[in-house]
Amino acid sequence: MSITRMRRAAVGLTVLAVAAFGAVATSPEQADARPKPVDVTLLALNDFHGNLEPPSGSSGTIAGQTAGGVEYLATHLAELRAAAKKKNTITVAAGDLIGASPLLSAAFHDEPTIEALSMAGLDYASVGNHEFDEGAAELLRIQNGGCHPVDGCADGTPYRGAGFKYLSANAFKTATGKPLMAPYAIHKVQGVKVGFIGMTLEGTPQIVSQQGVAGLSFADEADTANRYARELRRKGVETIVVLLHEGGTQAATGGINDCVGMTGPIVDITNRMDPSIDVVVSGHTHQAYNCDINGKLVTSASSFGRLVTDIDLKIDRRSGDVISAAANNVVVTRDVAKDPKQTALIDRYKTVLGPVADRQVGETTTAITKTQETLFGTSLGESPLGNLIADAQLAATDDEQNAVAAFMNPGGVRADLNAGPVTYEEAFTVQPFANNLVTLDLTGAQLYCVLEQQFVTGRTLYPSSTVAYVVDPNGTTGTVADPCAGTRVVRGSLTIGGTAVDTAATYRVTVNNFLAGGGDGFSALTGGTNLVTGQIDLDAFVAYLTAQSPVSAPTLDRIRTTAEVPAA
Repeated sequence: MSITRMRRAAVGLTVLAVAAFGAVATSPEQADARPKPVDVTLLALNDFHGNLEPPSGSSGTIAGQTAGGVEYLATHLAELRAAAKKKNTITVAAGDLIGASPLLSAAFHDEPTIEALSMAGLDYASVGNHEFDEGAAELLRIQNGGCHPVDGCADGTPYRGAGFKYLSANAFKTATGKPLMAPYAIHKVQGVKVGFIGMTLEGTPQIVSQQGVAGLSFADEADTANRYARELRRKGVETIVVLLHEGGTQAATGGINDCVGMTGPIVDITNRMDPSIDVVVSGHTHQAYNCDINGKLVTSASSFGRLVTDIDLKIDRRSGDVISAAANNVVVTRDVAKDPKQTALIDRYKTVLGPVADRQVGETTTAITKTQETLFGTSLGESPLGNLIADAQLAATDDEQNAVAAFMNPGGVRADLNAGPVTYEEAFTVQPFANNLVTLDLTGAQLYCVLEQQFVTGRTLYPSSTVAYVVDPNGTTGTVADPCAGTRVVRGSLTIGGTAVDTAATYRVTVNNFLAGGGDGFSALTGGTNLVTGQIDLDAFVAYLTAQSPVSAPTLDRIRTTAEVPAA
């Protein structure tokens, strides 16, 4: 039962008692005889993405401090457990622990990350969208153990599976209608039951390759949470925590423990949840926040293991209800001792990985970041690194497939490039998905539709240097059903190679296979014809870095607004 609902129930009970029996005096002795509440500490993280080693650049800082790295994360978790009563501490996560990972983890199908988090004491985790990157069968192997069906046990030792339990309440096997994995878990603490429901976002099929979610369907987050909350209560569970891989964003003025101007899917989802749900540990947006939404504690610990959310619950020993709930996002600083077991794990996998990771593949003249420029007051503009990747993809397919343009999705650009030598490992960290390049035919009219769809999806495609167009901030946005109806892209402004695009002509365009399949909501790309699948995107990126070295950050002048380019 939620705190708000419990308090209302308690008030109602008091009125009834007084009405029936008159005022009842409680002596100090009687008050002292009441059982003390059970203190339970939840330690939560999300969106770890295989960052075993401390992330570099902006990904390795938060709240003005350098942060992250599993050696430090494990130490902080141990210290937080020691500060609380260890036996009353439960460690949880809200998805995307694996997938989109640096080479050290990804080269071994993220087994190192699962081993590391198991050693760090993780108990329960929801399934994020990136847990589906290699499909349902691979996720089940990650949970249960066994060597990879193709690559075997790459480090030469058996993979024993996760030492924690993945929970997946709203991912169902389409053929049977049954959940792919256990939807919830019940954890007893000093006789009190705490229920955990694990979920990923309903929109997973739109942001994961079709192969990754084949045979699966995803249900509404709030409806699913409410369904299993009722089931938990039938089993005598009154303290209910949802581990949800979906989130929101607070205003830029908010700190890691604030909740300023909160927006995003998490607000609506939480508002629709049953009052019996007490806490929502969220993720996906890589943001940090600490909120009260509709009487529920809602938290997120940013990403990459830079924060741990320390959640303190007081639970009534008799009723099992939450009396109070409070949270604090704690920075995983690097001024503590490294956990020696985690250091040994990292060293073992780095030895197996060998010299591949350190091979220099190019050089940059300056740091090239993935940061998007501001467009219409929001981060919907170009990105230096995104543009560079689009250029690399065009270079890999212009002669080979007669491509004249390329577009890159922002979610596929995962890290910055520092100034100086670029290693294979650094390049891999930027593009870890191993997507194939796909070159296809689009008419000029379809190209305009793809660009209009950016404003429906809220995602900007990074264009190659051959592409230029103008955006009207006062234009209309299309709809999901008809993105082509939008008028944000000024007609006649789209050029390829300096020549205006003819809506009736056909153009060869390169994207990755994720986008070609309609990923990130770009359904207009599925209308392409004459598809030819090419090399892996990382290989194209590495080849470009080598051939063009030293590489500089591209100029951000491919997408301009009517304020910059007045109408003719």
